[in-house]
Amino acid sequence: MRDVKEGRTPTITDPDTREVLELPMPLARSDGGGLTFTLSRAGTATWILRYRYGGRQKELTIGNYPDISLTQARKIAREERVKVDGGGDPALDKRRAIILSYKDSTVRNLIADYREKVLVGLAASTQSSYGRNLDRAEFKLGSLTASQVTSLDIAVAIEETHSSWSESYTLLCAMKAVFRHAVGKRLIVANPCAGIELNAVIGRRPPIRQRLMLSNDELQVVFKGSFRRENALAIRVLLGTAVRSEELYNSRWENIDLEQGVWTITATKTGRGMQVPLTYPVTEWLLELKKLGGNSAYVLPTRAASRRMRQGGDAQINRNTIGGAIEYWFVEHKPKIRRFTPHDLRSTAKSHMRALGISRDISEMCLNHKLPGVEGLYDLHTYFEERKHALTVWGSHLAALDGLAG
Repeated sequence: MRDVKEGRTPTITDPDTREVLELPMPLARSDGGGLTFTLSRAGTATWILRYRYGGRQKELTIGNYPDISLTQARKIAREERVKVDGGGDPALDKRRAIILSYKDSTVRNLIADYREKVLVGLAASTQSSYGRNLDRAEFKLGSLTASQVTSLDIAVAIEETHSSWSESYTLLCAMKAVFRHAVGKRLIVANPCAGIELNAVIGRRPPIRQRLMLSNDELQVVFKGSFRRENALAIRVLLGTAVRSEELYNSRWENIDLEQGVWTITATKTGRGMQVPLTYPVTEWLLELKKLGGNSAYVLPTRAASRRMRQGGDAQINRNTIGGAIEYWFVEHKPKIRRFTPHDLRSTAKSHMRALGISRDISEMCLNHKLPGVEGLYDLHTYFEERKHALTVWGSHLAALDGLAG
């Protein structure tokens, strides 16, 4: 075994001729009674018991050498042969024992397995929303075994988190996915989340807030609003590019080519990256942000020293900063316009582009929405030039409202 691990071919000396013979690899040598010593090409030495059960040749792995010595291997082999003589099947018994140990696996271990094998392959937004809710599920149910969890446990876990309706729904979806994973692994026979109605657990879903389109007059009020300059520019960039707010606050200057007029977003909510055409006045707003940000690698660097310290130096703003700035503006300054959120800036951009004569499909692509049906599956064209034209028309409209010279 040492020879193999050190890259040499193992040898044996012939007791009669004293000739040194090379041993073929992989190696198998019988000790009698079915006990066999094997040595793999990688140098792993293993004791195996070979026996017949039901007319078929079977094998039971006893363990590795030198963890198990020859004396120990012979003793274990004798005990297992007694089971075979009594009509037993040691290899099958071992598999059943392993399966039973899986069934005793805790929800904490199940969640870890789901994260490693399934969650990593989902979209970034799903990883984020499921991830934080799996933390909640682990806190509530982590010490239980998968087979112990009942529908009542699931309902109580949802009720005791005291989250919003939509967040509770995501928690239910995340737990349903984890226990579906457990069913697939044959750890449980039924998903304990099946049949749970969120309406019955926490009440009816509140009315879904409709996205709004800020009018031209409202946009002018926003442009004149009393915002910190970085926040005011962030709002303008969100309007002019129609990107999601998280795509902006995570953006780095290395992905923005101001000379070529292209912003490369490597990962989005839909899972695919995109290139955003940068048009006037968005380029001007970004140039101003770059000047305000100093040497930061982020387009929107944090202004809090405590956050920089926690993040180990350079860091982007908190994901709630822009929304918080808008809410603070409404509370403190009480502007005479409808309340809006950062996401409403996307619906505003889309609606205005449609009003400016941009087709529905192109406006949807500016928002990086997938086309519906079969067309969405097979149409992989990025429509960069068409999107650039749409955003140029929209950008000129914004520049006029903001009082910028084209």
